[in-house]
Amino acid sequence: MQYRKLGRTDLNVSLICLGTMTWGSQNTEAEAHAQLDYAIGAGVNFLDTAEAYPVTPVSRETQGRTEEYIGSWLAARGRRDDVIVATKVAGPSRDPVREFRGGGNRLDRRNIHAAIDDSLMRLRTDYVDLYQVHWPDRSVPSFGVRGISALADAPETVPIEETLDALAELVKAGKVRHFGVSNETPWGVSEYLRLAAEKKLPRIASIQNAYNLLNRIYEIGLSEFSLREAISLLAYSPLGGGNLTGKYLGGIVPAGSRRDVAKQFGRYDLPGQAPASARYVAIAQAHGIDPAQFALAFVNSRPFVTSTIIGATSLDQLKSDIASVDVTLPIEAIAAIDAVHRENPDPCP
Repeated sequence: MQYRKLGRTDLNVSLICLGTMTWGSQNTEAEAHAQLDYAIGAGVNFLDTAEAYPVTPVSRETQGRTEEYIGSWLAARGRRDDVIVATKVAGPSRDPVREFRGGGNRLDRRNIHAAIDDSLMRLRTDYVDLYQVHWPDRSVPSFGVRGISALADAPETVPIEETLDALAELVKAGKVRHFGVSNETPWGVSEYLRLAAEKKLPRIASIQNAYNLLNRIYEIGLSEFSLREAISLLAYSPLGGGNLTGKYLGGIVPAGSRRDVAKQFGRYDLPGQAPASARYVAIAQAHGIDPAQFALAFVNSRPFVTSTIIGATSLDQLKSDIASVDVTLPIEAIAAIDAVHRENPDPCP
């Protein structure tokens, strides 16, 4: 396993981060524990979850179950000091199913303090190593939306300054070691950094955004923040919703697959996806590399990526994904990737 520094913190996180958003829906508690046992044994020390998980599919009945599974593993194994635990507080509700704390959840002080206390209880720990804002309070292009042409903030939108103040309070209280953002924009990252500097508060350590061969938008404005300001990219969806494995080629949707059970993930159901995925899979096969490992190796190799978040529903998938750290893409493969990207750039934002 390889390890990289998380932002400007003293934490060294594994290049592979174990994602958990299927635990409690597609995966049982026993399966979640088996994944944790294998991943930790393979050198993974970084876990990512959220109060909203599982989300395959989204269900009010299962909210928080993923954190509970991690908490039961931590209690059973007694290995809290061996893992770096990251979780997230949800932003404003986008639909009734994603409401938290009785609805009306915003990224204000009350919600953030209540959310971390609930997460700590489910995780059975006194602190989390990284606490992330799952999505912004304001209206931004995210989850497949490509850009904005006008502001559409709700009147009750919570200013970033209030969110930052609340997060800083959690650090002071010892409930959170560091914090970061997710599904953020260059403007948002800049504001968090500006306010932290002006108010002498802790700065964000990381940003968790989608990044993969089908979506390299992070390179346009955010990668410079990673490289210049040490804002670690924790890359989620590195397999493009599973499309880069090749399993959906030809319109096939295997029973029980993520596309089958979590139909809310429509960001990859766009016209340019299938031809681009087919070409990337063909490049991988031409070089004798498993397509999933090929796609992961590309993300792993980017200098602005600190950790690649993988998610698996089986141990075989998990083992293969973790092994991607040992895959180095040849120069010819990188050139072929760039050729496809020039012709069909970012078909799935």
